[in-house]
Amino acid sequence: MTSSKQALAQPATSADAAPGNQPGAARGAQGRGTPPPGGSSWRSRLYRWDMKASPYAFISPFFIVFGAFSLVPLLYTAWYSLHNVQLADLDKQTWVGLDNYQNLLSSDFFWNSLWVTFVIGVISTVPQLMMAIGIAHLLNYKLRGSTVWRVVMLTPYATSVAAATLVFVLLYSWDGGMINWLLDFIGIDPVNWRESDWGSKFAVSTIVIWRWTGYNALIYLAAMQAIPSDLYESAALDGAGRWQQFRHVTIPMLRPTILFTVVVSTIGATQLFGEPLLFGGVSGSKGGSAHQFQTLGLYMYDQGWIVGNLGKASAIAWSMFLILLIIAVINLVVTRRLRKAQ
Repeated sequence: MTSSKQALAQPATSADAAPGNQPGAARGAQGRGTPPPGGSSWRSRLYRWDMKASPYAFISPFFIVFGAFSLVPLLYTAWYSLHNVQLADLDKQTWVGLDNYQNLLSSDFFWNSLWVTFVIGVISTVPQLMMAIGIAHLLNYKLRGSTVWRVVMLTPYATSVAAATLVFVLLYSWDGGMINWLLDFIGIDPVNWRESDWGSKFAVSTIVIWRWTGYNALIYLAAMQAIPSDLYESAALDGAGRWQQFRHVTIPMLRPTILFTVVVSTIGATQLFGEPLLFGGVSGSKGGSAHQFQTLGLYMYDQGWIVGNLGKASAIAWSMFLILLIIAVINLVVTRRLRKAQ
């Protein structure tokens, strides 16, 4: 008993101190917090370098792929557009400056393809987006098998361009096509859709409408489901019906989404290529016998791979790129004005 009391009475030495107060424990705690000076300084430098460089390393694959397959070809196409380059002799390049662009501005085929692209873009985008909004509005309500209907809406988008276009070629066939059969059934003369001026544009537009309406409908549906239900409840308390709620609540809340789909559809219409090429058959690259549905994409393909004038084809490609830049600027201006209006 006496020895235990003496032990309690004695002051604690450095060896008998509590673990938290031991010098070794203090040094260990310091080592865990900050790297000690001396031999471990390279670890701190490596840590700082890792914190700074890791984000760039994570996003570098995108920029490497983008630079290799998008930026380099784009710049190389710009270089080609300033030269006279023939497909049969790629090693022989002659500097012509802006002559290829001047030839485009004086070419009736270029202005015709620009007009065709604009017409097909309008008559395919406007009905497509209007039907997409209507379908999304119907799917927004609680329906039986809503998931099945959404998958059905996305099926045309998942279908390949070749398969969809070949089916529509059969539908619009001059002899034996279902469309002409229906026209004849109601007393209207059959139409040669491939050779007709407006008929061919309408036929190509229907392919685009069929493939992209469901895709845009799902985009509108996602935007509609993000609209607060309180707005509809307030409108219902004020006596607004479903149509009035759609006009005064749904459409105003969908303005940013509508603008987005308009821009994306316009870009797609500017780059339209596969549908008219397959629809035209043998004369697909020419856009028909009279170039009646030759888009900018077809005109570029015809000049580059059929005629073999890669310099002019590159100038067409850059003209399309400039058109898309103008569309992007218009989108930016309209978006800013909408934000200020809100």
